[in-house]
This record gives sequence, structure tokens and C-alpha cells, in this order.
Amino acid sequence: MERRVLLAVLLSFVVLYGYQLLFPPPPEPKPAATGQPGATNPSAGGAQQPTPALPAEAVSGQVPPATAANTADVNARDIVVENAAIRAVFTTRGAALKSWRLKKYRDAGGEPLELVATHAPPATPLPLTLTTDDPAVTNTLESAVFIPSADALSIDSGTRTLQFDLKDGSEIEARKIFTFTADRPYSIGVTADLKRAGQALPITVAWGPAIGSGIVQKSRTYNPAPQPVFYRDGKVSRLGVDKIPAQPVQEGTFGFAGVDDHYFLAALVAPKQQPLRVTYQSLTVAVAGVPEGAHYVSWSARFPSPPRDETYFFGPKDIDNLIAVNHDLSKAIDFGRFDWLVVPLLRSLKWINGYVGNYGWSLIILTVLINMVMFPLRHKSVVSMRKMQEVQPEVKAIQDRYAKLKMSDPARSKMNVELMNLYRERGVNPASGCVPMLLTLPVLFAFYAMLSVAIELRGAPFIGWIHDLSAHDPLFITPVLMGVTMMIQQRMTPSTADPVQQKMMMVMPVVMTTMFLWAASGLVIYWTVSNIWGIGQQMITNRLIGPAPQRTVRPPAERRVKRVGGGRTDQAKGNR
Repeated sequence: MERRVLLAVLLSFVVLYGYQLLFPPPPEPKPAATGQPGATNPSAGGAQQPTPALPAEAVSGQVPPATAANTADVNARDIVVENAAIRAVFTTRGAALKSWRLKKYRDAGGEPLELVATHAPPATPLPLTLTTDDPAVTNTLESAVFIPSADALSIDSGTRTLQFDLKDGSEIEARKIFTFTADRPYSIGVTADLKRAGQALPITVAWGPAIGSGIVQKSRTYNPAPQPVFYRDGKVSRLGVDKIPAQPVQEGTFGFAGVDDHYFLAALVAPKQQPLRVTYQSLTVAVAGVPEGAHYVSWSARFPSPPRDETYFFGPKDIDNLIAVNHDLSKAIDFGRFDWLVVPLLRSLKWINGYVGNYGWSLIILTVLINMVMFPLRHKSVVSMRKMQEVQPEVKAIQDRYAKLKMSDPARSKMNVELMNLYRERGVNPASGCVPMLLTLPVLFAFYAMLSVAIELRGAPFIGWIHDLSAHDPLFITPVLMGVTMMIQQRMTPSTADPVQQKMMMVMPVVMTTMFLWAASGLVIYWTVSNIWGIGQQMITNRLIGPAPQRTVRPPAERRVKRVGGGRTDQAKGNR
């Protein structure tokens, strides 16, 4: 029975997971001419839209020197790059990233979320700043004004590039080429070249402080401070901020390396598998009105050779977006040890939401479906507990008979023999009540892990007063409802515990309610719906198996008298 139910659970997830693999969303149509100068944009009614081409040199690995026409600029200015998901602002001073706002995610004020450090000191480098071993050259690169290839860039489809050139009139030459692809909206391809008097210099790409505001919002359940994260030798490692001084440098071949917080990631993805030297540094900035200040982790990556179309990811830890960039990048989401089950659950939730359009209702539907699959397991568990409850008076009578014996007394082993004989006579298996429930625990833990890290619930509204499924219920209605349903379910469930233990267990709903007051409302909704389902299932099971029969057990003294009397009678018969 348990094997069939477990197989049914696994097959259900395989069907949901396989459906998405077999029927993926249709790819975006590609333009007739991508990246060609003067290509016609069909969406513009046939008008000629000049599109900067991806330089052939960037593909071949060679970067040509700056042209004479692009050798100087007067004032620094901003270059805006936009696609469907982000609005980025590059500054020509240092050719660095000044702003990176996510259009689909909002901050506490309802504005598009800014991922570039907002409270970082002016002296710290901006993301994608070039540095080298010579401080003088580094100062020149940070303060110089580069020449951009475009005043603005819009990535509606295909691939577009933004190029920055520098030739300061002396001996420093530098070039940066940023590549943007429409189907990977949160990634940037980086190609860079740096020369002094015609001699190539080693390049380090500094990111500076990362990421976001650096302030841990106490109103959210899950929002830890940024921390270093890297994938090396098939393992994801994270460093606590307090451990950075002892391990500031990480070297090797990385699948990815960068900084993340609970929901967002800034990382260099290394598909070329070249060795890197990544340096981390913690940074705390005083912020008015925030006693703890803003906490950042500054980081940089040193390349053994000039970077050529290296990929940087700067965006949400959404599993589909991460896999679109690099499959290993999805490991940046900490699903825990049940990731083999969490990923199918998450994909199932997203699949349901594709039809429902509300993650709150999608979560309820998925909870109901999971509980339907586990119905036979729970039913068998309740039936087994009912049988144990029926024989409990006889079990207690046997235990009372041996209660005065010490645990080391050999005669106490007879108690276990009597108990096993009783279970055999009544057809009761003591383990059958807990084993089915143990099989449901991986699903429970996987659901908890999914709801704890799924960015899909961040800022996702449900109904009425619940505007964010990743934040706690502001009116505490759902935690109280969860506690009430838990108490009802507990009173309905058969128990073999003594009355004192049962009264102590009634405190658990109060404890759980207190713990869940500040938990993510999505998690509380899942738990509440599971409790309501459990109540309904218990009512159905009680109707199917009927009321528990009443058994009377003779007092231990009466049984002892009978046993002693019977023993004397037998002895007398033997003497005769």
C-alpha cells in the first residue's frame, strides 16, 4: 500500500515536471536581421532603425583600438539601456553601471527595485569598473570620460551592444563592450581591453558594494544581509560576513561567483571555465534613522587574460531566469537538502499560476492536490492509530503489571512479549500509524523550503489585506485561523497518549500560532489549508471506520488474584 502511494506521489510530480519539459512556452520570434546596421525593424512599420552591430572583433577575441573620431568627451553623461525587465543607466565616467532597476519587482515605496547599492560611499567603485595593479592607471580609468557608441539603447529582440572607448591623449587606451540579449534580460556580456603604451595590462572588474539598499527590512520574514556566494568543485559555498576577513580571496575555476541576498544575485558566470581570483570585502555604512546601518559586501574578479564576452547576472533568483543563463546558476537558490523535490513543487506552483493568475489561490490549489495524493497514507495512519487506541486499555494494564520492576530486571522482558502477543491477537501494527506519516514529511519539508525561498511570492498579493505572500499577515488573521484549525484537528485525531499528555499537547496550537505570527503569509496559508483538509479527511475517516468500540479491562489486582488462584489449583492438581 505504502509503495503504491509513494509511487503515485512521484508519478504525479513526474507528470507535472515532464509536461513543462515537453510543452515549453513558445520562443520569442527573432527579427529578420539581428545586429546588422540599418536593419529594418518590423514593429516600426518598416522604418529604418539603425541597430549597433556586435563587433566582429568581440566575437573573435580581438578588440580594435579607438578611432581618432572617438578620443575625447567633455562632460560625463548617462546612457539608458532598457528591455522588458530592466532599466539600466551607465555613466560615461568610468563606463560603469550607475543604476539597475527591475521593472517587475518593487521596493517598499512601490517603485521599481534598485539593485545598485544605494547607500554606498561615493569613493567606492560602481559595478563593472575596470581596475589594474597600477593605482595611477586605476584612478585614470575611474575618473576618465569614455566615448559611448550610442546615446540610448532599447533591447526589444535579438542582441544589442553598447561600446565605450577611452584614449586619454597620453598612453592609456581602454575599451568596454557590453552585450545585451532580449531573452536573457538580467545578464550582461562584458568584453574589455586595457593597454598602456600599446602593452596589455591585467584587468580586474570591480563590482563594488552589492546589492540593493543594504538594509535588512525587519517587516519581512526572509531578508538576510548580502553575503558572498560561489559555486566551485560542484559545491555552493556561502561565507558569513564575519568570516570574510579570514577568507577575503577565493581562487579557482568557478561555475559562478558573486554576492547574493535572499531573493537577488549579482554574479559572474564563468561558462568558459577559466581560473579566477575573486576578492571580497565587507562594508558597513551609517544611514540616518537606521541604527544598524547598511551592510554590503564589495567584490571584484581578476581575469588571467582580458575578458571576452564574460557573462554577469544581476537580477532575481528566479529559477527559469537563472537556468536560461547557465544551468549551474540555478544552484544559487538555497532549496536545502530536499531540492530534488522542491524544484518540481516550484515548477508545479508556477504552472498552476499560469492558469490562475494569483499565487495565493495557486498555493491553495497545489496544497489541495498534494493532500489528495497523500489521502491514502493519512487514512491508513488514522486507521492504525484507531486500532492502537482500542487496545490501549489492555496495553496499559500490562504495563502497570510490570511498572514496579526496574529496567534492568530480566523479568521486564516478559512485558514486551505480552505486548507483542496482544498486538498479534488484535491485528495491530504499532509502526503502521507513524510510518505513513513519515513518508509525508519530505513533502512537508520541501513545501516549507519552497515557500521560504521562492521569489515568486515576493510582493505577490492574495486577497483583501494580504498584499505580499512573503511578508507576515498584517492583521494576524491567518495565524489565528491556523491555530484554531490545528486545535480542532488535534482533538479529532485518535491518540494513545494518557490524559495528562493529551492536555499538554493542546498547548501546541498556541505555541505554533505564536511562532507563525511573523511567518510569511504564504506559509501560514499552506499550513491552514492543510489543517482544514485534515479536519475534513478525519471526518470522512471517522464515518468510514465508525466509532471506537468500548473495551473494559479487569483491574490488575483482580487479574493477579485469578492468576495466583489458578496457579494454586494447578499445583494442587499436580500434587494429587
